[in-house]
Amino acid sequence: MLDETIPDMDPPRAPTLVAKMPDETIGDLIERFEAAGHTDVEGHEYWFARDLQTLLDYAKWENFLTVIERARIACEMSGHDPADHFPDVGKMVTLGSGAEREIEDIALSRYASYLVAQNADGRKRPVAFAQTYFAIQTRRAELNDQAAVPAPVLSEDERRCPLRDEIKKHNKSLASTAKTAGVDTPFDFLVFRTHGYKGLYGGLDVAGIQRHKGLKPKQPILDHMGSTELAANLFRATQTEEKLRRDGIRGKEKANQTHYDIGLKVRQTIAEIGGTMPEALPVAEDIKKVNRRVQKSGPDLLTDEGGD
Repeated sequence: MLDETIPDMDPPRAPTLVAKMPDETIGDLIERFEAAGHTDVEGHEYWFARDLQTLLDYAKWENFLTVIERARIACEMSGHDPADHFPDVGKMVTLGSGAEREIEDIALSRYASYLVAQNADGRKRPVAFAQTYFAIQTRRAELNDQAAVPAPVLSEDERRCPLRDEIKKHNKSLASTAKTAGVDTPFDFLVFRTHGYKGLYGGLDVAGIQRHKGLKPKQPILDHMGSTELAANLFRATQTEEKLRRDGIRGKEKANQTHYDIGLKVRQTIAEIGGTMPEALPVAEDIKKVNRRVQKSGPDLLTDEGGD
């Protein structure tokens, strides 16, 4: 739980919140997100909403407040008290004249920041990065604190269901964008999809991933991924779609290479953060069973079944 009294928190670091350059690397993004983070007196990480607004490439505070409100609702629907994760705070800013004044701000816990990223516009490159960054960081923190914390802040079911739903939607959007780029037959798309997996999974295609994880050929790999692995694949899909659109890539060979390169970049990001390679992550329970279990406790976390 965040301490809502700013004076009891350590002195904020001064993050470099500058306009992003087109050639900004994954390493640059990691550095900027970590530089913007703070730690309260109990050792809990938090981010100021106005800093996260800039990091996620939102120009208007009013638009970002809409994203935060959706995150608050998701927090409450998950059984958590939003007051513990979204406390309102004041923040001093320096005006152009050199004078200072206080503006409204929100101290977002790591969980709140994760929910904000999940409810933001995934077409924005920093948002897609943040979805992976906070998912991995949250999982690492849970593992580190497992002995001291009796239960995780967010259950694995609560993380998996919306992530599986998101990647299904983004894969449909990616297929449409790839078609525009020249990947225009079902076979071409299978080849295109394979390139993305090979980049992310160290050369393994879908069949190779299934064999490596002990899955049967008819078991969809996405339905048996845990939240961390799903987040990595979501980042791969969103960033490939964005690059195909942004760079106006045409031709199936170039599209395939782009998908491979993005998958490889995500793999390198996981290595830089110190995470586990996706092929080494454990096989998760079939998402269909998870959906049925979640349905009994609350329908809001349901995700569509099946499909990549």
